[in-house]
Amino acid sequence: MPDATSLRLLNATRRVQAAGDWDNPDVPRLWRYNLHYFDDLNAQAAENRSAWHRALVARWIRDNPPGVGTGWEPYPTSLRIVNWIKWALASEARGETVLDALALQSLATQARWLRGKLEIHILANHLWANAKALTFAGLFFDGPEAEGWLRKAEAIFRREIPEQVLADGGHFERSTMYQAILTEDVLDLINITAAFPSAGGTDLGQRCRAIGTRMLRWLQVMTHPDGRRSFFNDAAFGIAPEYGDLTVYADRLGLTVDRAPLAPIEVLEASGYARLENPRAVVICDAAAIGPDYLPGHAHADTLSFELSIDGVRTLVNSGTSTYERGPEREYQRGTPAHNTVVVDGEDSSEVWDSFRVARRAKPLNVRWGCDAGTCWFAGSHDGYLRLPGRVLHSREWRLDPTGLQIRDRLDGQFKSAQAVFHLHPAVTAAPAGESATRLSAPGRDGIARLETSPATPFASAPSAWYPEFGATEPATVLTVPFGEGGALATHVYW
Repeated sequence: MPDATSLRLLNATRRVQAAGDWDNPDVPRLWRYNLHYFDDLNAQAAENRSAWHRALVARWIRDNPPGVGTGWEPYPTSLRIVNWIKWALASEARGETVLDALALQSLATQARWLRGKLEIHILANHLWANAKALTFAGLFFDGPEAEGWLRKAEAIFRREIPEQVLADGGHFERSTMYQAILTEDVLDLINITAAFPSAGGTDLGQRCRAIGTRMLRWLQVMTHPDGRRSFFNDAAFGIAPEYGDLTVYADRLGLTVDRAPLAPIEVLEASGYARLENPRAVVICDAAAIGPDYLPGHAHADTLSFELSIDGVRTLVNSGTSTYERGPEREYQRGTPAHNTVVVDGEDSSEVWDSFRVARRAKPLNVRWGCDAGTCWFAGSHDGYLRLPGRVLHSREWRLDPTGLQIRDRLDGQFKSAQAVFHLHPAVTAAPAGESATRLSAPGRDGIARLETSPATPFASAPSAWYPEFGATEPATVLTVPFGEGGALATHVYW
C-alpha cells in the first residue's frame, strides 16, 4: 500500500480520504470489501507501517459508525476482527501497543455486532469466517460475554467442520483458492488457541490439527510444479497463501505435514479431482460435483476440464477469475468456454448465471481410474448436456504415459456443434505443424509439445485471455477443435 490515503487492492489504486470513500457505490463491491478487511496490518514488513496503520484504524472508527455501510457487513467484519487481533498480538510481542482504548472498544462492538448478524442464510465459508472471528474475539477479551462468543463459535465449528471439510481434506465448495483460505484459517485457529491455552477450555485447536494435515495434502495434489495453485472454480493468485507458504506456517505450529512423494496418480475421491504425474508432466483433472447444493456461488461450469504442466511449465490452463462483479466478464469466466473441456451447442455444462448463481448443474457419472504398465488414466462422464434437445452425454478419459497425454472425448446424443477447448498459458505460443497438428513453444523452449487430433481435424486458433489475479488480464491463445458427426475425438499431446 503506498500510504494511508492511497490504497492499492486487487490491482487497483484508489484514494480513501473522505468519510464517503469507505463506501463509494461507484467502486466495485469486492474492492470495498477488501478495503475493510485491513489485511495490510499483517502483511510483510507491516511493522514498518505501524504509524499509518494506527492512523488508518482511527480513521475507520471515525468514518464508519456501528452498523452502517459495507464495512459492517458480517463477512468484512469477521476478517477485520481477526486482522486487528493478529496485529495487536504481533505488536505486543515486539513490545508495542497498537490498539488504544477507543480501538479496543470498537473491536468489542464489532464482535458484539457480528454475534447478532451471523450469516446463517449463506453458510459455507461465510459462516466459517464468522465463527473464526468470534473465536479470536472470545479468546482475546475477558468476561462472560467473550466466553459466550467462544461457545457460539465452537458450536458452529462442531457442525461445520464435518460438513465443509470432505474426507479427502477438500473444502466442499471445491475452489482451490478458498481451500487455501480455509486451510490458513485452520492454522490460525491452532495458533490462537495455543496462545490462550487456559481460556475457555476449548478443544478447537485439537480438532483443527485433526483436519489440517488432510487439507494441506489436498492442496499439494492440486498445486502445479511451479508451486502455485491450479484454477478450478473461483481461483486466482494473490488472495490466499500458496501451498508452500502454508507448510512453512504448519511447521512453525508443529503440525504434521505429510511430505511423502505424490504417487503417479492421486485421486481426491470425495472432491472429484485427480492428479496424473510422470517425470515430464502433471495433469490435474476435474470430475467434481458443482459444490454444495445450497451454495454453488463460487462454482464454474468446468466439469471434465483439466490443466497441464510440461517440464514444470504451465501449458494448458483454465482461465481464472478476475472479478466478482455482475457482467459479461464474470459470465465468461464462469462459463464452459473459459475452461479446457467440451462445449456443446454453445451452451454451458452447468447453467451459471448472475455473479454467484447456478441453475441446472452437471453431475459427474461413472468416474474411474487406474494405472498399468507405466500408464495412468482417469475417466468420467457428466450429464450437464442431457437437458439439451439432443440429450448429449459427454465422456472423457485422460491417459498419461511417458510419451505424452491422450484425451479421449465422446459425445453420445445429437448436437448441432461441439468443440473441444484448449487454453494456452500466456507464455505458451502455438504454430501449425501440419494439417491437424499444432506445435507449442515456451520461452527458451521451442517445441515443448505437439498436439494432434484423431480423426484428423485442424485446430482453430484465436486470441483469448488469462485472468491470474483479481483486476488482472493477460493476453493468451485458445485452440478449439470441432467434433465430427461421429461424436468422438482424441487429442494427443506429445513431448
